Amino acid sequence: MNVANPDINKVLFMHLVSMLAMSAMQQLGKLINPATGKAEIHLEAAQATIDTLDMLAAKTKNNLDGDEETLLKDTLASLKLNFVETKDEKERPAPATPEKPQESKAVTEEQKQEQPESKSDQAPSKDPKFHKSYE
Repeated sequence: MNVANPDINKVLFMHLVSMLAMSAMQQLGKLINPATGKAEIHLEAAQATIDTLDMLAAKTKNNLDGDEETLLKDTLASLKLNFVETKDEKERPAPATPEKPQESKAVTEEQKQEQPESKSDQAPSKDPKFHKSYE
């Protein structure tokens, strides 16, 4: 154990807090999940990660130096703020999207004249770069 080396313990503690913070931010959908390539929201998991950091703060109270205390306090404040914002956004109903007017399916005479006549008696193209006939 590295009790004799306080410098390495400080680095490891800060690394642990940072890892948990990054995990919580990913669970809040603020960072892309590298496994899926998408930003996904998992509020329950984020809450559990934030609770873990809260427990760590309680268990290490009066046993951290100023830098460690500041990192943990600021990290928790940021995560809790992001959690509330994400939860509020998720619970807020999505704004109604204005409906687009239905386009008329009737083909005007002008459009008929612009479209080339379909030749059903013509064989599909044999060119390999064309895999589908649009006639």
